[in-house]
Amino acid sequence: MKALLYPLATEKALNVVDRENIISYVVDIRSKKNEIKKEFEGTFNVKVEKVRTAISIRNVKRAYIKLNKDYKASDIARRLKLV
Repeated sequence: MKALLYPLATEKALNVVDRENIISYVVDIRSKKNEIKKEFEGTFNVKVEKVRTAISIRNVKRAYIKLNKDYKASDIARRLKLV
């Protein structure tokens, strides 16, 4: 099962990229935090500090992936062409 579906490109999601070193992703509703972390680390060759998830009213699961301080979320956002 593929956990990561697509990155969020909302204004709010892009604001936390620089301020809090967080990348926001829409993920599979059945995915667990450790699966999200493992897939993100493998895909982007970074270390993840913390994963928070939330399920919206429309039954969409979002993951807020905080990167280790040694890595920049802005670099990932550029690779994903979000900025």
